[in-house]
Amino acid sequence: MTRSFLARNPSVLIFLLALAAFTLVVTLMSHAYGSASISTSFVKTLGKTLCLCLVALAMDLIWGYAGILSLGHMAFFALGGYMVGMWLMYARTEEIVISSLAGGPLPATPDEVRQGIATQIFGVVGASDFPPVWAFAHSLPLQLALVLLVPGVLALVFGWLAFRSRVTGVYLSILTQAMTLALSLWLFQNDSGLRGNNGLSGLQNIPGLGEVSQDVISVWFLWASAATLAFFYVALSFVVSGKFGSVIRAIRDDEARVRFLGYSVEGYKLFVFVLTALIAAIAGALYYPQAGIINPAELATIASIYLAVWVAIGGRGRLYGAVIGAALVSLLSTWFTGGRAPDLPLGFYTIKWVDWWQILLGLGFVAVTLFAPQGLAGLVDWIAGFRPPKRGGAPLGPDDGSLLEKEATE
Repeated sequence: MTRSFLARNPSVLIFLLALAAFTLVVTLMSHAYGSASISTSFVKTLGKTLCLCLVALAMDLIWGYAGILSLGHMAFFALGGYMVGMWLMYARTEEIVISSLAGGPLPATPDEVRQGIATQIFGVVGASDFPPVWAFAHSLPLQLALVLLVPGVLALVFGWLAFRSRVTGVYLSILTQAMTLALSLWLFQNDSGLRGNNGLSGLQNIPGLGEVSQDVISVWFLWASAATLAFFYVALSFVVSGKFGSVIRAIRDDEARVRFLGYSVEGYKLFVFVLTALIAAIAGALYYPQAGIINPAELATIASIYLAVWVAIGGRGRLYGAVIGAALVSLLSTWFTGGRAPDLPLGFYTIKWVDWWQILLGLGFVAVTLFAPQGLAGLVDWIAGFRPPKRGGAPLGPDDGSLLEKEATE
């Protein structure tokens, strides 16, 4: 009898229960719906952490399962934030302009309102007209479509060019990093149409919800982030546990053999690349309204390297490992760099964690790579009693990875 999906993947149910319990506890401790034991800013930090866990899932799928080390997925994350941020800034500025013009002797025309919005948004970069990229900023449905369309098209074009040329390994990683750097440098320019180095700000002010406090909005975004993370965790678990997951793992382990068997290796890689880019964009669209601001620095190449470090520390090739790594490193980073960690006096020198956090993170990454290549997820497996099959006996095939005699009789 065929077992159900959850019976074959007990970690999915455990993850969903843990996520639900976490969300409920935070809600009951928030200012909006509970005891006010934790601050609104920390609720936002936890909501943003869930978004980072979501983009880490995408990174684990493409790197841990498909073997493609992309150092550009935070670019898709930021693009998703820019797309939704354009509507947030436009609609919020529209409310302010309409309110300020309401006291005039004559009602403002639509052109006057639009000109006032453009002046308010782009005055900081010396412009007063909307650039073409803001053509749909007035429409929430269109901007939400662009959250998927813009990163998706970029990933499709880049992936098609790279994979059809059979660029692999470190060369592909360098190309993805170059893509991120080029996009970042373009966004830093004032004539990019996205306010250059100033970026988009005030994104925490949700249009139409001016009467709703940030206490409540922060919990709403926490719920949305948790629900999105749960949905994609289940969806990706289903994907990697089936035939598709077996194929992409085979591509990771021996691409030439999979191609020889007749599979479209480039097609599978392109699909995974685009899918993970879309997931990253959705995560960014949820993250930046909670952060309140986005600028080109968010696309810095170091951000995508951090993403790879999170997955490596958590344990790549395991979806829950990616979540563990992203959540742990993100929260520790907030604690160390936010001035909450006490300084460590050594007599001859005082360690200030704000300055030393990145070094500590680097040392942690090196330690995990050398001593725990399966990451923190390996520790979870050990506690849960999961063991890889013991391989022994004579090989039943010509290759090193062939089934062995002992395994065949078990």
